[in-house]
Amino acid sequence: MTSSMSCSRNDVVLLPIPFTDLKSRKVRPAVVIGRSGADLFLAPVSSRFPNTDFALKEWQAAGLNVPCGVKAQIATVEEKLVIKTVGVLAPADRQLLDARLRVWLQL
Repeated sequence: MTSSMSCSRNDVVLLPIPFTDLKSRKVRPAVVIGRSGADLFLAPVSSRFPNTDFALKEWQAAGLNVPCGVKAQIATVEEKLVIKTVGVLAPADRQLLDARLRVWLQL
């Protein structure tokens, strides 16, 4: 179930995300925003829009099954936890993500 692929910036990946009780987990999508060695920096993706910072305009091109948005959160995970890459952000969504990252990180 683990992957030996190399993930790149703007890839949309699936990986197991633990619930807050840390006893169970569910496979969820996320966008790769960077990497450091074997670790990936990810922004979670959700179809529950009240929980997101912005909507993906080209969600189907990103390999997602339903309209989704990106959460204003950043997580660090080991790349080996990625199950698979389902798509890549379209140029318009990349630009929006870059702009939001600058706001989130106060750059």
